[in-house]
Amino acid sequence: MSELVATTYGPVRGRTVDGYTVFRGIPYAAAPTGAARFAAPDPHPGWTHTRDALEPGPAAPQAPRRGFGALDMSPFFGTAAVGDPEYLTVNIWAPEAGRRRPVMVFVHGGGFVSGSPQSPLYDGAAFARDGVVLVTLTYRLGIIGFLDVPGAPANRGLLDVMAALRWVKANIENFGGDPDNVTLFGQSAGATIVGGVLTTPEAGSLVRRVIMQSGNGTGAFDHEQAARVTHRAAELLATRATVAGFSAFTDAELVDAGSRLTGIDLRTEQRFDPLVGLSPFSLVGERQPADAAAAGLGSAVPVLIGTNAQEGNLYLVPQGTFDDSSEDDVRALAARVHPDPDTVVAAYRAEYPRAGWGEISSAILGSALFDSGTRKLVEARAAQPGAPLHEYRFCWQSTAVGGRLGAAHAVELPFVFDCLDEPVLRGPAGLLGPEEPPRQLATEMHRAWVDYATTGDPGWASSSVRDFTS
Repeated sequence: MSELVATTYGPVRGRTVDGYTVFRGIPYAAAPTGAARFAAPDPHPGWTHTRDALEPGPAAPQAPRRGFGALDMSPFFGTAAVGDPEYLTVNIWAPEAGRRRPVMVFVHGGGFVSGSPQSPLYDGAAFARDGVVLVTLTYRLGIIGFLDVPGAPANRGLLDVMAALRWVKANIENFGGDPDNVTLFGQSAGATIVGGVLTTPEAGSLVRRVIMQSGNGTGAFDHEQAARVTHRAAELLATRATVAGFSAFTDAELVDAGSRLTGIDLRTEQRFDPLVGLSPFSLVGERQPADAAAAGLGSAVPVLIGTNAQEGNLYLVPQGTFDDSSEDDVRALAARVHPDPDTVVAAYRAEYPRAGWGEISSAILGSALFDSGTRKLVEARAAQPGAPLHEYRFCWQSTAVGGRLGAAHAVELPFVFDCLDEPVLRGPAGLLGPEEPPRQLATEMHRAWVDYATTGDPGWASSSVRDFTS
């Protein structure tokens, strides 16, 4: 395709390499500044000159993400610069030849507080190689994107994703894509956002199908939980919990306050903390995505959904707490996720009779964060007549962190993006570990995602679960 492409906001120039053309940092909405940071995204004012789309755009305001001990998670969170307010952008990898190709739009994870599409883990070269137009996007994070502020629209980060999808609908044909064949996919918090998009009335007009990798269909905060976070944020900033109050602070000050929102008890009479204290932000609403799906919202949009076999390992193994976990630790964790912790511990002990306490802790944590909510969304979709649904399970064991990481949260991403050769993913501290990962598995998993985006058929029956093992 041409390196010069017209968009609704103005012409952009990309760069052709290895048979595909890359466009980076194209604005899909106006820069969120001042009080507009707490509003729905506005249209970009546009440009009349040809805009070079050759360099990665800035990341959304965020603090450096730490806490993963012996594991290098920098490829997951990205390394793009922070500071430029024009960060609501998309990146596009487009096959050089052909028109109306299937389109895939990816939403990164990062606990609603961090992450960037400007990461080697999310390089779209393999998708473009295989005939897909791949789009990645940046969205508002933390206080700016997800704090529930009175007088401001909720879930502004999700509204950004919706705005990006509208931009794709209006512009992607100029990049060789088919605006009527768009697959939205995301991982972790990104998958939870995808679930939120799925259950909006507009979903069917913007996307043809969705993929949710390790998301949570019951991960939203209700308004009481969200209000506790908002109250604490206002306390930290010594301001009123209003748009005007929060708007008086810089992005950096809001990011700093967001990083100090720890230790908030989000348990209520009705709900436990669905994120088990790992993030003070999530989608906000009185109805969970799984409940909205059970009511029929998004039922005409096909879904491919799954989790990893040992999701919880990411939060225990690199930190050294997997081997040190005790029965008391497990019971304390069970009390954070269930009103009857003794029954929970007994059930997991019966299911894993030879497991150590670290393995049981990982299983409980993985279920609370990802598996249980995914299962409820699957059950909700399965109950809808004619709602296409495919399930997968990722089981390959990474040998990172002394061979202990296993099929942890995020380990599937290099296989989906078919980027096993990325150096930062290899070695004892890399997500894939020091041993050679199975290239055939990357070929199979990546091909399943491409086929699903192309035809809606990932290669297995909707009545079965596909295990990706080796």
